[in-house]
Amino acid sequence: MSKRRSTFTYLFPLAISSIIFIQMGLYILSIFGGWNTKYNLVVACHSLLKAIGLSSLRYALDLLVFYTVLYLLWKIGSQLFNSWKLKRKFKQYQDITLTNEFNIMYHNEKDDIVVISHPIPLAITMGFIRPKIVFSTGLINLLTDEELRSVITHEFYHFKNRDPLKVFLISLCASTMWYIPILQWFTQQYRIIQELLADEYAIKKQNTSVYLSSALLKMIKVGKQQKMPFAYVSFADTSVNYRIEYILNPLKNIEWKIPKKESYISVFIFLLICLFFIYALA
Repeated sequence: MSKRRSTFTYLFPLAISSIIFIQMGLYILSIFGGWNTKYNLVVACHSLLKAIGLSSLRYALDLLVFYTVLYLLWKIGSQLFNSWKLKRKFKQYQDITLTNEFNIMYHNEKDDIVVISHPIPLAITMGFIRPKIVFSTGLINLLTDEELRSVITHEFYHFKNRDPLKVFLISLCASTMWYIPILQWFTQQYRIIQELLADEYAIKKQNTSVYLSSALLKMIKVGKQQKMPFAYVSFADTSVNYRIEYILNPLKNIEWKIPKKESYISVFIFLLICLFFIYALA
């Protein structure tokens, strides 16, 4: 799996979203702060709608702008609140002895691994500024030492790559800008690619795919992990079919089929926005 594809899959939707977010932000600041937005994208839309006799649609455009920004703020706030709430819960269930042992064994006595006392097998990486790798005693009891090492190595790839933050950012863009449907597709693809790269990293570290594949199969048999209301990356709840296929045949290239309908709609909307901007500059 190519890291170049991963970088493109992450940066491309982020760039598209950033352009629109910046324009919307400037527009709102112009309303409350009196900024000159002569070349602002949304103001350009207003001008064009007025020119073609559809000035009443400007209110729908205003609604879309304020809805997008308010929804963005709500999503960020709920993410921070849910993360804080779950961290407190994990702290209550933390097994301090096992936490210290695992940090000494796998991470040179740092405190980036947290072991919680819980019967359900759990392996996730969470957190933005200082990410943590969280394991449960249920996972430790389920796996052998080598299988557990493969899972830990897999999660350390997400940890080093700051995937919880990256997944949250592109998921945020996709959910707030639902009118550009290709963003959702890019989000799904990024999650799949990162899981495959993390698997590849773990396999290279152990020089075999046996332990990773057996750990993944055991987690699948136990059952799918419950979704949590915040951004994180988990060992066994994302793109399982792709991962099994890749482990069985790592030389096979995973096809990247861009959906035509979503692409056409997204391109049309993006070009329409560009036309509004060109109109304003003219």
